[in-house]
Amino acid sequence: MNSENLQTKWGQFISLVTVFFFWGFVGSANDILIPVFKKVFTLSQVQSQLVAWAFYAAYFVGSIIFFLVSLKSDVLQKFGYKKTLAAGLMVSALGSFLFVPAATMESFPFFLTALFTVGLGFSIQQIVANPLAIKMGSPATGAHRLTLAGGVNSFGTTIGAILLGIALFGMGNSEKTTLSLEDIKLPFIILGVAFILVALFMLMSKIEDPAKEEEIKIETSNKKFAIKDYPQLYLGMIAIFIYVGTEVTIISNLPALLQTAEFGNILEEAIPPFIALYWGSLMIGRWNGGVNVFNTSKMTNMLLKFIVPALAFGVIIVTNVFAEHNVDAFYIYPIWILIFILISFIGGKNAGKTLMLFGVSGLVMMLIGLVYPDREIAKFFFISGGLFLSIMWPSIFDLAIAGLGKNTGKASSFLIMMILGGGVIPLIQGSICDFDLSNPEGIMGISWTHFSYTIPLLGFGYLAFYGFYCPKILKKQGVLHVESEGGGH
Repeated sequence: MNSENLQTKWGQFISLVTVFFFWGFVGSANDILIPVFKKVFTLSQVQSQLVAWAFYAAYFVGSIIFFLVSLKSDVLQKFGYKKTLAAGLMVSALGSFLFVPAATMESFPFFLTALFTVGLGFSIQQIVANPLAIKMGSPATGAHRLTLAGGVNSFGTTIGAILLGIALFGMGNSEKTTLSLEDIKLPFIILGVAFILVALFMLMSKIEDPAKEEEIKIETSNKKFAIKDYPQLYLGMIAIFIYVGTEVTIISNLPALLQTAEFGNILEEAIPPFIALYWGSLMIGRWNGGVNVFNTSKMTNMLLKFIVPALAFGVIIVTNVFAEHNVDAFYIYPIWILIFILISFIGGKNAGKTLMLFGVSGLVMMLIGLVYPDREIAKFFFISGGLFLSIMWPSIFDLAIAGLGKNTGKASSFLIMMILGGGVIPLIQGSICDFDLSNPEGIMGISWTHFSYTIPLLGFGYLAFYGFYCPKILKKQGVLHVESEGGGH
């Protein structure tokens, strides 16, 4: 590949990463909507988690539909990557515009339908954009491109919470004391228009379809594919389900935790900075993982591993200060960032070891959050879960598809379906939170909402187990799995 071609590929990639930004932006916006809908529609905590359910169930449904349609005619081969991606963006645009009549009618089911439609579009975009990012150039640098895309995705999640928070609650001293569904209309109209503009931009861009030889090889394979033959895959599918569910449930139920008397009765308008810090934690971790993209000396690499997370934390602080939020309590958080950096050095680039170490670390953070007496500090242990989840996605993916050869494409589609965990696990945790309604005394001296964080604790436990056990499976099969670079979904 000459330098001209390489430059062209990176130009195409920059066009593509705008889509990753929007996934992040809407993902964190959901976490602002949950406490708003809960208050306006007088919902229980488990009912409010239907927001996450509607969004992430759409990924599952969209993947199934895409898979079934592709059995008759390969969608990507027939329409091409660009047109399919643009179609996904238009579906998400439709979902965004549906927020307007939903707000006018003040209908929670209508809002869920709108979110489901946005998610349906995202499922199409995910199926196309992830492999397209990997194929935009040399296969050896595919993980690097996915790492950078993950960093852009996390930037979207960080500022999405801030911007929607400003739209709904105002800034600083001008914060609103009453919530109005009318305030939801404008942000989602702007989002819908943005989706359409990006779709048009995609169609006019120079993004090329990857070569078709790989797909042809898969189609002509005589080997019958069966999930049960690959324990790394079916255990990996459970790991993706639990990973996405754990990532979403920590933050989806955080507003309910912060609103308890135990954690200071924090009001809805004061919650966006904490949501931004959580999603910003994933950005910190992914930017840290992205350092490995650059070909630098060992000393420079080590310095960047400290400097880049500090810059990412600076982005979180600056965006919150811009929104006139008080972030004095956040200045203790670099302690957790430092712990994360040190553990990332121990894990190195080994997918199994990294996953196991971060799984154990997340479990310990959830445990300390449950028992730490100072609740002002305890909440940061829960929020730090974002740091340890941040670079798990590529580790799980690397392990789950190792040794699958020509069946890698099929395996990837099954793994994407497991994003459904982001809709299921928050419902489980939300149902535990609701025990506070019938038993306000709580359990073991803490509220049920606080105790519900045993759910992500168990999630981290399974992820640590998968990181420990999967390399042993691969060793028995004689498979040497690839090294992992930090990225994101």
